[in-house]
Amino acid sequence: MSITPPPDAAKTRNAVPSIEQEELRGISRTVAEIHWLLLILVLLNLIFGNADKLAETAVIAASFFYAAFVMAFRYANFYKRETRWKVALETWAMIAFITWVCFHTGGLASPLLNSYLLPVITAALTLGKITTLIEVALIAACQVFLGGSFQAEHLISLAFLGSFAAQIAPVLLVAYIVTMFSADIRYGLSRAKLLSETDELTGLLNMRGFSIAANRLFGQAMRYNRAASVLMIDSDNLKTVNDTYGHEAGNRLLRQITRLVQAELRYTDVLARYGGDEFIVLLPETPPKGAQEVADRIRDAIASVPLDEDGRKVGCTVSIGIAGHPADGNSLDAVAARADRAMYQAKQAGRNRVVQFGTIVT
Repeated sequence: MSITPPPDAAKTRNAVPSIEQEELRGISRTVAEIHWLLLILVLLNLIFGNADKLAETAVIAASFFYAAFVMAFRYANFYKRETRWKVALETWAMIAFITWVCFHTGGLASPLLNSYLLPVITAALTLGKITTLIEVALIAACQVFLGGSFQAEHLISLAFLGSFAAQIAPVLLVAYIVTMFSADIRYGLSRAKLLSETDELTGLLNMRGFSIAANRLFGQAMRYNRAASVLMIDSDNLKTVNDTYGHEAGNRLLRQITRLVQAELRYTDVLARYGGDEFIVLLPETPPKGAQEVADRIRDAIASVPLDEDGRKVGCTVSIGIAGHPADGNSLDAVAARADRAMYQAKQAGRNRVVQFGTIVT
């Protein structure tokens, strides 16, 4: 699997958008379709409805300005990045347009009153519970406005409250159901993403997850001409443990190595299972001398903690190769390949040792 970043780190950040940006882009395309669907519904109502000339003119004018807003807001690149605030502004524009159209086509009796469900669904899918509730409250205020009576005794009468509850209940119900579905979908997607980027046995990143995290950090090192080092770590005796004590013992050995390596790393370091009994570590902001110190601590920690196999202590060691940017390469693939070569030198020289790429091993 290639882990090569593009030559320019700035281009990398633009070329590989975040998961949230990908999600928002998909939602943004759906919102655009909802805008046009709303306009089509309004125009169909004008064609087949019986609005008077004055109301028809007002609705046509509003439709023109709404279409102009959608075209300018969505296609004129006012926002180069998709954001949830952008979606919120669009839903508020929807609510304003629907209120204007309903006002001129019968108020609360307008056949387009249920169009309020469109911004509610959009908000529930995108903006979360609190913002959706705020939008439902805004729609409720608009419906009070469409009712046309603002006298206090009317607003608190049982007849008005019952009628109002019947009108707003479907909006609240749709908002609640869609918000719950949206939360479940997001949870499922996050779990799928986690599983696709995580090694099941050790809980570490797999190489797909490592590529995503490490390419970004290595790109920053290239852009700002900062040091970065890669460690390749290989278990010296996994095959012996598997053959002697079984594969479950070998799995415990890999988990033990994982735990001991993690204990020697910073939270900014990136550790992944490279495959089989190999691990790879990216050490950002770390020159070769610092990487050597980290590797020595890892080797000593693993050698000092034998594997407990039914009361028997099974000695464990690792061989580690080191390579760094910029001395050993200007791409993550190149540096990782040289760290891998140094690790094989360590194994050939007797194992249980650390080797820097380019050094003579005796």
